[in-house]
Amino acid sequence: MRSKKAGWVSLFILLALLLPSLVFAEDFTATVHKYPYRVPDLTVIGAPVSYTVRPKDTLLDIARRNDLGFNSIRLLYPKMDAWLPPKGKRIFVPTFFVLPPSKNYQLVVNIPEMRLYYFNQADSTVQTYPIGIGVEGWECPVGDFFVNYKTDHPTWYVPASLQAKYGMTSMPPGPDNPLGDYIMKFSAGDYGIHGTSMPWGVGRLVSHGCIRCYPENIRILYPQVPLKTKLEIIYEPVKFGMRNGRIFVQAYPDVYNKIDNYAQYALAKLSQYPFAKNVDQQKLMVAISLQNGVPTDVTKDNFKDDSLKLVEMPR
Repeated sequence: MRSKKAGWVSLFILLALLLPSLVFAEDFTATVHKYPYRVPDLTVIGAPVSYTVRPKDTLLDIARRNDLGFNSIRLLYPKMDAWLPPKGKRIFVPTFFVLPPSKNYQLVVNIPEMRLYYFNQADSTVQTYPIGIGVEGWECPVGDFFVNYKTDHPTWYVPASLQAKYGMTSMPPGPDNPLGDYIMKFSAGDYGIHGTSMPWGVGRLVSHGCIRCYPENIRILYPQVPLKTKLEIIYEPVKFGMRNGRIFVQAYPDVYNKIDNYAQYALAKLSQYPFAKNVDQQKLMVAISLQNGVPTDVTKDNFKDDSLKLVEMPR
């Protein structure tokens, strides 16, 4: 299983290097989306959209254009050609999320989801951005940390284990620097949240333990996050949330193979959820079996909630 996964990762990286003109040719810009939240009864944010595949689109373009990582699209369309999706096809884009559990609600990174959340407690809003994470063997650390260093246009001091590969001990700022234009280090050693020179890696296991953001997203996030901001890095493939009285579950694959029995794990999480008695376990098991990252209504009754209706993307 793991060797097959590694083979696909290698092929993907090779294609991205060989076909740079097909990937992210446009100039991507980000819009700041601040979603209101309230614990515990408003913890599902955003809304799904429909998207019509354009000429020359790749799934990576579609993901980035909708502020998603590649994983969010690939989990829904595992058989679709990532480089040549069917032109004119209308697809579902899951631009809505269950908030991760948090102790402090400041800066939260959820590893299996490959997503970051930045909470502003002053106005009870949250922003969320996709990320790339560490490959197996170079996993991102999990725990409670704080931001202890920030700089723009950073120099990359190449780890000793990679110096032979890159032929240098340090790399100056520039378009090839894998740290991108901004980095925020945190109190876990030599780890950071930073931009990237390879945006196709967002939503994938690509780094040596650092957390990579799209260049346009780190540009937004960096000035907002002060030093000493608390950072929680969690491993939560199953999240429960609520909106308009409806309960949703969002389930992702166990990317680091930490869980022996996924169904038992999900039921244990359910037992800790305050509104567990209102969850239909049959619906829950369907969502758990799919693990496609789409928030799924698992409420017991048949109440229709139109707050998550599809929104047509402008062309």
